[in-house]
Amino acid sequence: MPEDLHLRVDESLRGTRIDRLLAEKFPHITRSRFQRLCRDGQVTAHGKRVRSAYRVLDGDEIHVHVPASVPHEDLIPEDIPLDVVYEDDEVLVVNKPPGLVVHPAAGNPTGTLVHALLYHQERLAASTGAGRPGIVHRLDKDTSGLMVVAKTERAHVALAAALRAREVRRTYLALVWGRMAADAGRFEGAIGRSPSDRKRMAVVSKGGKPALTHWRVGERFAYCTCLEVALATGRTHQIRVHLAAAGHPVFGDPTYGGRNSRLTDLPAGSRVQARHALERMPRQALHAARLSFRHPVSGLDLDFEAPLPEDIAETLAILRRPLREPEA
Repeated sequence: MPEDLHLRVDESLRGTRIDRLLAEKFPHITRSRFQRLCRDGQVTAHGKRVRSAYRVLDGDEIHVHVPASVPHEDLIPEDIPLDVVYEDDEVLVVNKPPGLVVHPAAGNPTGTLVHALLYHQERLAASTGAGRPGIVHRLDKDTSGLMVVAKTERAHVALAAALRAREVRRTYLALVWGRMAADAGRFEGAIGRSPSDRKRMAVVSKGGKPALTHWRVGERFAYCTCLEVALATGRTHQIRVHLAAAGHPVFGDPTYGGRNSRLTDLPAGSRVQARHALERMPRQALHAARLSFRHPVSGLDLDFEAPLPEDIAETLAILRRPLREPEA
């Protein structure tokens, strides 16, 4: 719904940037959204349109018109199947299938989760950015599992703050190459663009963002390990990069060394089984299995689990079969 906001400036507020002041006084709307509203001529002081850098004066009568949240005029809703796990007036939780890009970007202008969401739900939080209505956090194209989506601006503000405070708990199932020696541990290392390949991420010594990943063993196989992985931070490709850097790339991951290059070190019988498993797993075997967060409005604790997708379940079934080494 559209909204009109009013504020009278007193002496104590004089000299404050108007975008900062509005974000402090009306925290259900982000500062970046107020900046766009200023740019669109929706913010006035004493009846005159002002820019976001305007510094308020004592006695200013500020008026803001907040149009209904229209995510993006250029996005056309698409009837793409959507697995909705939970929904209310503020948020929805979806179980994203593998192969679905989250939002439009170069190379994927249509056919994304955002297009599916707009078909399902006309109004989504717009302050998440152009082309990304409702998106609070992302999953890689070929990673499956749970995501929370913000319908309203106040839900987005609260969920984004909870993510920064590490109050949103995300747990993944990851099938990795090699047998982990310990039962649990952590990977810590800054992540940034790979200096040798700008399309990949890497653990870097300079210029990266701090990243922390916790893990524990769920099941061991002859040459693989099934892990439960929890994110303390949310960097691009974080789990895949940390595991690859530790010598345990995600099974099937074509970007970070998780496919056929690992077969050469295996005995013949294991190699046959692993090749069969890779044929069933054309993507990285990574699934966002559990998502927990506090509801941004009601304050209730919510916890969701997503069943294993068919490809990972069948791959695990293959790995559980007894190995048959050829006779000498």
